[in-house]
Amino acid sequence: MRTEVDLIWLAGRTERWIRFGAPAAERIIDRRRRTLAFTPGSVFAFVRWSANDFGTVESRLDILRAAEPGEAFATIRFVRPGAIRLLRISGWPKVGRILDLIDAVEALGLDPIAVAPDYWRHVHNRLLAGLAPRPYARERHRAWLLRERLAP
Repeated sequence: MRTEVDLIWLAGRTERWIRFGAPAAERIIDRRRRTLAFTPGSVFAFVRWSANDFGTVESRLDILRAAEPGEAFATIRFVRPGAIRLLRISGWPKVGRILDLIDAVEALGLDPIAVAPDYWRHVHNRLLAGLAPRPYARERHRAWLLRERLAP
């Protein structure tokens, strides 16, 4: 079972894109629309933004993990059938902070898809509580890799 994400780019109106992730397949519908497919367990960031004549209507960023077969998941617009939500943020100032955190992870030389899922949950919870999230560090990443190696 693959998780599919519908993307669109209508400049200045509606934009849905993947900030990071490794899609297994891509289907181009036309110049502005395409669908990406992710294998179970894949982590990706899905950004949605739309505006009307008066300004921004929606800005949202979700960091998701494609569900394994038989695993419970959340339904999310434009994501079929759904995914495990690690982080969900709305509002452009908060979305901008998450994009900055993703940039900081990349500045460490790490791929955001390899970051500990617990970190994205930490960021989500800290921002929800109005607190600043702790930065991701190489030590935390090393601990995550060791934990993964020991997992059955």
